[in-house]
Amino acid sequence: MSRARIVSGVVSIAVFVAAGIGYVSWRANAADGPATPPLDLLRTGTILYVDSTSTVRQVTRDHPDQVIGSGPSCQRVYAAAGTLGCLRSTAVPMSAELKIYRKNDAEVSLPVWGDPSRVRVSHDGRLVGWTVFRAGDSYMRQGAFSTTAGILDLSTGTQYGSLEDFTMFVDGKQYSSPDVNFWGVTFLSDATFYATMASKGRTWLMRGELAGRRLTSVRENVECPSVSPDRTRIVYKFRTGDHWRLHVLDLATGADHPLAEAAHIDDQAAWLDDQTIAYSKNDGAGPAVFTVPADGTGSPHRLLAGSSPAPL
Repeated sequence: MSRARIVSGVVSIAVFVAAGIGYVSWRANAADGPATPPLDLLRTGTILYVDSTSTVRQVTRDHPDQVIGSGPSCQRVYAAAGTLGCLRSTAVPMSAELKIYRKNDAEVSLPVWGDPSRVRVSHDGRLVGWTVFRAGDSYMRQGAFSTTAGILDLSTGTQYGSLEDFTMFVDGKQYSSPDVNFWGVTFLSDATFYATMASKGRTWLMRGELAGRRLTSVRENVECPSVSPDRTRIVYKFRTGDHWRLHVLDLATGADHPLAEAAHIDDQAAWLDDQTIAYSKNDGAGPAVFTVPADGTGSPHRLLAGSSPAPL
């Protein structure tokens, strides 16, 4: 089943010429947003996000109301170490493309089958992980939805295809089931990552090793993980019935606590820094980015209108 997904979902990798040293710019046309001013992927203390027109914008943390850069059209965006991953829909139904931009390098385009769901870039900018969501499935009915997640190594060109082709272990035993789904890739290092696996109405936090193509269960009921900058914790969605609440898990001790945001959150949250979580929810006027302290104290704060926050 997973082989068929790869054949239909990953068609080819096309390489084009990119421009810029320190900056990433795009030609303004129907597919891309304004090229002036361009995004600066090396400017720390800034945040990328997707606005209501699906255009990537850049703001500073101190002045989130002032756009300082614009980029391509994306539904999901993430960036690190000068690498930007852009997941966006195409004109073909149930079809998306992963666009990767890097300074001093070529642009990469990876066609995938499905609707954009999640995208992440490793701390060193070498790895890009993505998830596509199959239209018509219910995301809240466990076992009823279908997702495919994959990883691309930009330094070697290795395309790891679907995580379903990795060897899976749950509670120390090798696991195999035709209903397995993966989503929410996040990177711990250039060789290790975490993702969510679902099967038979259950979900697990899985630790993945690229070298051996191996996935091992860590904890149950963990969805859409995101590794902290200090790489000691993850923020994730904890499910109670039909409600997702953001939690933070200490990877070494297993200590876990909910965040002050008590609303239902359907997002792969991001860390603005080691103390602050950013995520998207509807504030009544549309999608908006909120922040909340990572230690469970404080209260949610609305940062800006938009979605898919990505700190630099």
